[in-house]
Amino acid sequence: MTQPKHVLVVKTSSMGDVIHTLPALTDATATIPSIRFDWVVEESFSEIPGWHPAVDQVIPVAVRRWRKSLIQTWRSGEWQQFKKRIGASNYDAVIDAQGLLKSAFLTGKANGPRFGLDKHSAREPIASRFYQFPQPVALEQHAVERVRQLFANSLAYVLPKTPGQFLLNKDKFPKNLVNKKPYVVFIHGTTWPTKHWPENYWCELAQHVNQAGFHVVLPWGNNNEKARAERIASASSQAIVLPKLSLAEVAGVICEAQAAVAVDTGLGHLTAALEIPAVSLYGPTSPVKVGAYGTGQKHLTLEQCPTGDFPVTDPEIFAPMTPTFVWQALEPKITQLQAVHNNEAVQ
Repeated sequence: MTQPKHVLVVKTSSMGDVIHTLPALTDATATIPSIRFDWVVEESFSEIPGWHPAVDQVIPVAVRRWRKSLIQTWRSGEWQQFKKRIGASNYDAVIDAQGLLKSAFLTGKANGPRFGLDKHSAREPIASRFYQFPQPVALEQHAVERVRQLFANSLAYVLPKTPGQFLLNKDKFPKNLVNKKPYVVFIHGTTWPTKHWPENYWCELAQHVNQAGFHVVLPWGNNNEKARAERIASASSQAIVLPKLSLAEVAGVICEAQAAVAVDTGLGHLTAALEIPAVSLYGPTSPVKVGAYGTGQKHLTLEQCPTGDFPVTDPEIFAPMTPTFVWQALEPKITQLQAVHNNEAVQ
């Protein structure tokens, strides 16, 4: 095939999955400098693709909202408007980077040769029937590497041997939203109840961070997370509960952080993409295939935790992952970076 210049990416959700797709765009632009991308993505994550310099048009879709009321979706005209927009261009390639039936269905509405994972590689094998060019990609590897291989196979270039690069344009993010520095961001909100690190552990970790001379900054996305952030802050001598922020504003806050501690959630993946040192906490999930990807990332799992008697926690699964254990992983990251900053200030 001739070198593609205009490619449509279909990767709708979730936040972590969308972020995991970005290094594939970096690979493609390094090999094919003239290539440009459009991207179909869930409306709640529509800010993210535009942070990559190779993305021109972001096409929001609202499958999560639409499927709650199919009749209202049809009457509103939103589906018809989406089909008109996705069908307005002739693409050199259309890549479904999700491998689900819903994403394959959306891919079929675009004009251009359709690529995606084959039946042995896709999460939902039936999705491969929607593609003209299904591609084999090995399952036993990190999600970032799988998408990178899918793009390399689909666009006919040799996959770089170097680690994936997110290449986010940090000029897109507001600056100086937190005026008390240095600080560590606590990314405490997630969807599954069992993925939450215990609240009393966050409170104790905040004290460790404060004693080391750092503020604690707490973002939130809903009322329950806001209430938790306020309770954690109340146990800290130097803590800031952020106001309600857009995703770009949260990214701006993370960009200026000394480090972060995150549960298994989308903002943890964003932290990694922004190349901020972070400690990620994994309980019922594994970081092997979908963990925060990038330099400066430390994954803590229950298998790494010490054994013994631990206090009662909620959820109970995280009891062995104590604040002391997490602090031992976090302290070297923030102290080393602080030493670098101090040296730069002296020079």
